[in-house]
Amino acid sequence: MNLHERPAVTNMKSEEAKALFRSGANCAQAVLGAFAKECGLESDQAMRLASSFGAGMARLREVCGAVSGMFMVIGLKEGYCDLKSKAEKDKHYARAQALAAEFKGKTGSLICRELLGLSGGADSPVSEERTPEYYRKRPCTEIVGLAAQILEKHLRERADHPAGGGSRGEDGPSCGKGAL
Repeated sequence: MNLHERPAVTNMKSEEAKALFRSGANCAQAVLGAFAKECGLESDQAMRLASSFGAGMARLREVCGAVSGMFMVIGLKEGYCDLKSKAEKDKHYARAQALAAEFKGKTGSLICRELLGLSGGADSPVSEERTPEYYRKRPCTEIVGLAAQILEKHLRERADHPAGGGSRGEDGPSCGKGAL
């Protein structure tokens, strides 16, 4: 997929994630922030939770922050809390891997440095200035939009077909009061 092409179908969460990224959020913050309300988080809570995961985990250029943001959302929305239930853990990991596979299938990688065409390992911990050139040279705006689009589709499908269990809704396990 050419990440600079607009997808044929846009969705609200994709646009919200892109707007958050363009306003200065890192990639993980942009994705989690677009779903904060649905996750029971205030915006500032979502921004703090995801703040260390931008630029491939604190500019280490490892797993893309947009993927980390997707995983935070499904953990909050559909995660397991019965620590002894291997079945719940396995179902949850399968859902997370399916989201990652769809993302990788459309981008070619889950790794930040590969998505950006960078060589080597970690960058300096000093973030880059957000200038028009920054947004022109990086595919990150489209990547966060894609991650939000994949996630929104997944959540919509789960809402339409809740029988799989493992969600925090009535069909899945309850983590009890104060889970968030």
